[in-house]
Amino acid sequence: MITIKRPHEIEKMRRAGEAAAGILNELATMVAPGVTTGQIDHAASRLMSEAGVRSAFLGYRKYPGHICISINEEVVHGIGGPRRIAYGDVVKMDVGILRDGWIGDTATSVPVGIIEPEVERLLTVTEEILGGALEFARPGNRVGDISYFVESQAANHGYSVVREFVGHGVGRQLHEDPQVPNFGKRNSGPKLKAGMTIAIEPMINMGKSKVRILADKWTAVTADGLPSAHFEHTVLITDNTPEVLTWPRKTLLK
Repeated sequence: MITIKRPHEIEKMRRAGEAAAGILNELATMVAPGVTTGQIDHAASRLMSEAGVRSAFLGYRKYPGHICISINEEVVHGIGGPRRIAYGDVVKMDVGILRDGWIGDTATSVPVGIIEPEVERLLTVTEEILGGALEFARPGNRVGDISYFVESQAANHGYSVVREFVGHGVGRQLHEDPQVPNFGKRNSGPKLKAGMTIAIEPMINMGKSKVRILADKWTAVTADGLPSAHFEHTVLITDNTPEVLTWPRKTLLK
């Protein structure tokens, strides 16, 4: 069931989104060679405590981390631990927080120093695709319009989209209806209406779309070992211009 948020609920979603974005931005500044993914996760726990929020991921289906932190060929759901970040890596961080009963959910991919040009292009294109997909988050469009845009743009650049994991509605629960796949057909799926809040999150692979799950039962990696990129924003469907809830300040698309 797709929920339409009321004005006072939307304001709480804004606060949750701003908190998630602020924490993610702070974590991004900590990414450096020699830092462990466990240290980043510990910092996330501290920042959440200081902000008066808690992780929406920790304990979710027994997930053991405060954030998801994934490197290079790791697509999503990586768990912080002893691995040290190296120069040239790409570190993907997904932050979900619960504030006053509402979820903020956002992700980014951080290059560590100078990365290979083809990997830098993957990150640039994926972030641009997210920006373009947000423009389709308008009343009257359908979820499939977003999905088709992401898949077609990725293919145009010679990339593939992950099919096992998708975007989603977000609100009181981390995963609500509707699902927002990164693949699909135009004019298909649920119609977007003002008051809906959805997380759009392109997960785009340099190589093939297939992924596999590691022995920890969480970390998804590309089956061919090639890099993957991940960016995510939570967006509010309004009567007019989409409002991105997971930038540090309330921001309207122009």
